[in-house]
Amino acid sequence: MRLFHFSDDPAIARFEPRPVRVPSARPVGREWLNGPLVWAIDDAHEMLYLFPRTCPRILAWATPESTAADRARWLGPDDPRAVAFVETAWIDRLRSAAIHRYELPAATFRSLEDAGMWVSDMPVVPLGCVALAGLDRELARRGVDLRIVDSLAPLAALWDSSLHVSGIRLRNSATWPLASPSSPR
Repeated sequence: MRLFHFSDDPAIARFEPRPVRVPSARPVGREWLNGPLVWAIDDAHEMLYLFPRTCPRILAWATPESTAADRARWLGPDDPRAVAFVETAWIDRLRSAAIHRYELPAATFRSLEDAGMWVSDMPVVPLGCVALAGLDRELARRGVDLRIVDSLAPLAALWDSSLHVSGIRLRNSATWPLASPSSPR
C-alpha cells in the first residue's frame, strides 16, 4: 500500500499537522479529526483526489453489499470501477488543471477505516512528488467513468443507494442543496 497527499503546491518539503480548513460535524469521540493532522489517501482511493482542489464532485462505486439494481441504475451496463460526477461548469478546469501527488511514508499514519483515508499527528517529509495533468485521462486510467452533469443536486439520491458514495467539496457547488445537517456537503 502507498499513501499520497494531493496539492496545488509543487514545493512542499514537509507536511505539518494542521486543523481542517472547514470543520465538519463529527461523531462523538471523533472530534479530533478536525484538529491538527496530516491527511493522506491510499493508492486504491487516490481517484477521489484527481481533481482541482476546490472542484465539487461525487464519486460512487460498488461494494460487495451493492444491489444489482443500484449497480445498473448508477454505474450502468459497463460496470466501471467507479463513477465520478462533475458539474459542467468545472469540466474545463478539470481538463486543464495540474495537481501534485506527494507520496508519503506510512510509518506515522493510522487508518480511519473509511474510503482509504489515513492521518498522522506528526510532521511528514514526502518521499517524492509527481505532477499530474489531464486529470480526466488520469481518472480513465484508473477505471473511473467521468460523467458531466448540469447539477449535482439530483445525485443526492445516491446516498440512499447500496453503493459507497463520497461527496467532496460539495459546498463549492452552485447547485448542491443545503439540506439537513446529516446531508453530505
